[in-house]
Amino acid sequence: MRSVRLSDSLRKNQLWNGLVTITLLEGKNIPGGGLAEIFILLKLGDQRYKSKTLCKSANPQWREQFDFHYFSDRKDMLDIEVWRKDNKKHEELLGRCQVDVSALPMKQTSCLKLPLEKHPGSLLMLIAVAPCTGVSISDLCVCPLGDPSERLQISQRYCIKNSFRDVKDIGFLQVKVLKAVDLLAADFAGKSDPFCVLELGNDMLQTHTVYKNLNPEWNKVFTFPVKDIHDVLEVTVFDEDGDKPPDFLGKVAIPLLSIRNGKQSCYTLKNKDLERASKGVIYLELDVLFNPIKASIRTFKPREKRFAEENRKFSKKILSRNVDRVKKITMAIWNTIQFLWSCFLWESTVKSVIAFV
Repeated sequence: MRSVRLSDSLRKNQLWNGLVTITLLEGKNIPGGGLAEIFILLKLGDQRYKSKTLCKSANPQWREQFDFHYFSDRKDMLDIEVWRKDNKKHEELLGRCQVDVSALPMKQTSCLKLPLEKHPGSLLMLIAVAPCTGVSISDLCVCPLGDPSERLQISQRYCIKNSFRDVKDIGFLQVKVLKAVDLLAADFAGKSDPFCVLELGNDMLQTHTVYKNLNPEWNKVFTFPVKDIHDVLEVTVFDEDGDKPPDFLGKVAIPLLSIRNGKQSCYTLKNKDLERASKGVIYLELDVLFNPIKASIRTFKPREKRFAEENRKFSKKILSRNVDRVKKITMAIWNTIQFLWSCFLWESTVKSVIAFV
């Protein structure tokens, strides 16, 4: 009975089954854009985002990315509104358009040029709809691996005798997101509104927001299907900022093969590049169950393609690193050419003989 109640609870806590990633690129011939600052409002169901406000231009460029949760059982339209704001903070609607997200192809990025309704001008954007299947969110009291019969059932699914049954179903990951301590303060009052985003491959789940708190407790359990045992679980802590994109607070990256099952661990949050420590720590408890034969077979196949990649920004550090790599490769090639040339010139008889042999 408990197993049935657990499965029902997991289905109820399946908050969404996809992710809509929208990259707002630019506007063309926006009416009145040259006279006032322009911004965009995006709405999908009860989810809202506001773009940054740009300077006066009829052809503004945003290059901003927004993520919306997708519910396949709903038929919500993506509403897009173009607004302008003058120096007196007066806002005026310039135009709008809609996109039927359910009509877009899954697992690929669509480039859309959207004309504004009843107004001249258009918007150019990229929209990618990625499904999240086999994922769930629940409370600690009903976590799947907490029930012995449920754990046994999941373990048997990935035992050796089932190695050639559903080869793509490699494993099962359970993540308990417990709490964070001493987070970075994001507002002037010295507080933050933190929430966590968990990513494994193309699957993405999110905790609720704990408001006005630098030591939030989430106590939620997330499950993911493991499609590649070499994947890395990324847990990012953000500060909710109303209808604006959230502010980054810290991040951890955990290779699945490094997980110690059932052990509660404290992870130091790092910056976006994972190169240095940020402020605060996060407490997680992880379990991964997988079939080693399926995992080995998957190793020889190409990695799963990300449906939506974050736009890479120019970085002097990355540029310098790439220049150094090119220098080293160039020097290695030059030294090899010099060596071969010296062999042909017979500068050293012994060296030339050995080289030709």
